[in-house]
Amino acid sequence: MTADDVSPPLDDDVPSVDADSALLDDVTDREELRQRYYGLLQELRVVLPGVQVLLAFLLTAPFAQRFGEMDDVERRTFGIALTSSMFSVILLLSPTFLHRLGDRRARAARLQWSTRLMTVGLVMLGISLVTAMWAIARFVFGAPWAWVLISPIIVTMVLLWVLLPLTLHRRSSAA
Repeated sequence: MTADDVSPPLDDDVPSVDADSALLDDVTDREELRQRYYGLLQELRVVLPGVQVLLAFLLTAPFAQRFGEMDDVERRTFGIALTSSMFSVILLLSPTFLHRLGDRRARAARLQWSTRLMTVGLVMLGISLVTAMWAIARFVFGAPWAWVLISPIIVTMVLLWVLLPLTLHRRSSAA
């Protein structure tokens, strides 16, 4: 099994729900959708523990001694980190519920929605990571250094999480 076999598809990779039934091989399509869905669920099994640890840290941080020393900007930024982390957990768990509770005949729709939910969940994770890092860096080092520290992290996230996948997708589509 290769990485392409288990990576979640983009929406245009999923057989259309409205596709002409004469063009579909029910057994083959069902198996492909099943493999893609299980691949997506496997990716979520890798991501979720880290997101849950981040959320646990964010939920316990207010009970630390120095948390009360944070100013309003740091607290608001921390609130954004906490909220986006919670949304990330919810969104990343949703494909599991769709898998267990969704209509088995709507395989393509479940996979499309699961891919969308996972993508938005990862965006929420990115927001949480950036805002938590910025709030902590600002608290420890001050605002100018917080921006210096967070800028390369944002650039790296955009490069690896957005531009690289889009570039590879365009290259494979063109080939």
